Amino acid sequence: MMRFVLPALFLFLSGHTLCPQSRPEWEAVFKSIDAEVQQHSAAYGNLQKATENIGHRLTGSAQGAKAETYAFELLRSYGLQVRYAPFEAESWSRGSLSVLINNKKYEAVSLAHSPVKANVSGRIADMGNGLEQDYLNNPGAAKGKIVLASLGILPGSPAGIRNLHRSEKTALAIRFGAKAIILFNAAPGDILLTGTASVTGKLISIPAICIGNEDGMHLKKQLKTAPAAAGIVMTNFSGKIRARNIIASLPGKTVPGEKVVIGGHLDSWDLATGAIDNGIGSFSVMDIARTFKALNLQPQRTVEFVLFMGEEQGLLGSKAYVKKALQDGTIANIKYMLNLDMSNDPKGYSATTDEDKALFQSIGSIANSIDTSFSNTFRSGFGLHSDHQPFMLQGIPTGSVAGSLSREALNCYHADCDVFSLVNEQELKNTIRFSAMLLYGLADAPELQSRRLNDDELKAALLRSNLKEPLKISGEWRWKD
Repeated sequence: MMRFVLPALFLFLSGHTLCPQSRPEWEAVFKSIDAEVQQHSAAYGNLQKATENIGHRLTGSAQGAKAETYAFELLRSYGLQVRYAPFEAESWSRGSLSVLINNKKYEAVSLAHSPVKANVSGRIADMGNGLEQDYLNNPGAAKGKIVLASLGILPGSPAGIRNLHRSEKTALAIRFGAKAIILFNAAPGDILLTGTASVTGKLISIPAICIGNEDGMHLKKQLKTAPAAAGIVMTNFSGKIRARNIIASLPGKTVPGEKVVIGGHLDSWDLATGAIDNGIGSFSVMDIARTFKALNLQPQRTVEFVLFMGEEQGLLGSKAYVKKALQDGTIANIKYMLNLDMSNDPKGYSATTDEDKALFQSIGSIANSIDTSFSNTFRSGFGLHSDHQPFMLQGIPTGSVAGSLSREALNCYHADCDVFSLVNEQELKNTIRFSAMLLYGLADAPELQSRRLNDDELKAALLRSNLKEPLKISGEWRWKD
């Protein structure tokens, strides 16, 4: 870690201390951002129109293509330089599904990348949380069976146990010989969750479905006293399609070759309109771009606003972006990637490492002086399963805002209740203004302490974050040991 050396004379601005990387003019810039967003933000209205006129934004669907065009035209209307970045992807969409358990019909949804056609039946094996230890504790129990597992961590589980993504739980079921997997939702009631069950974004070999929490818990209870059998019949569609990321750029004033990327995924699942996941993130990115243009802001580094498609189907758009950057050498230009995914009502900032903690908190202290509801917290750490991941796995520093969502909104994650009525207008504005301040500060700072990690440094950081197991399951652990 690089150490900050504080100068003998401190710079004071309206009662808060600036770190050496701050600029004295930031307070005026941040105040202008705050006023512009509070008075003229278009995100809430634009998101409402999109949910009403487009509906869901599934990659590869007609609605997904319509959303791409909508975002392109909206950014262009703000006067930005905009371009499409096409990529080829394996598109998946659901067809028919029938689930019978002990000859009783269950409400269920197919998880993405389940087979195009499947008709399986067999005894059900309760594998608890669906983690590797559950299989190791019951050798051979899953082989040739239909696995039942919780999407969340079950009550009564050992303290500190770490959950896995649904795709990783499916990969484990496949590894231990299951013929299908039934995952039940952690959200209460009969809410059905969708999402990918594939760690690679390609078709998996067994059917994967989700049932509601009450049905799942009832089935677990039943299995303690008597066996149960299930039959799953499904059809789905899979095929190659072309999708498009949307990229808008603002060239930097003095170091245009250095770049800060801010992105959010525009796509959503098809059960609802994706207002929370990720309408609030992607429409925040577009409104931050509008705000920068409206105020004629030009920080020292280039800023790139990216709307990714295909996140829900395996980070397809962000992987395509990083792949191209590796091919053309521009990966070295990216100094930070900020990701807004379900980001809402932030109270602080986050980053993969803490080298720039002083800079983040200096930015946040100005935000706090403008609005004390922003408490200027900071946290660091590595995580997976959103569009920052391909950047992070190339050692690029990533960051975001740290906020919260209502329990009602969280319960509707990937579900048919993720609709516009869940969106809070002021909380959306808070995401935009505090994210815009962070973006401007990172793009305008005289110096960034964080740098791109080399492979050895990245490996060590991932090990410290306990990410070896999920990355090995997904095939993205590129180290030998």
